[in-house]
Amino acid sequence: MELINEAIEFENAKMSNMSTSDRVVASREAKRLILALNEIYKKSKDTSVMDIMKRLTEKKKKIEKRLKGRPEPAF
Repeated sequence: MELINEAIEFENAKMSNMSTSDRVVASREAKRLILALNEIYKKSKDTSVMDIMKRLTEKKKKIEKRLKGRPEPAF
């Protein structure tokens, strides 16, 4: 249950005004939480755990999109 609380706390954390290194750390933390929750889900098949994993995945995608930046236009 501590892991679920940690995941919810991470999900509710503000991600504005982060440096690039902070974003990298946040992305790795999200990945760690998602993989740990996945192990719990495999055993319990609890849909609430799956919902938390989905929300964390969305947040991780947003962080990684910001890390990658905009592609340069091809002329």
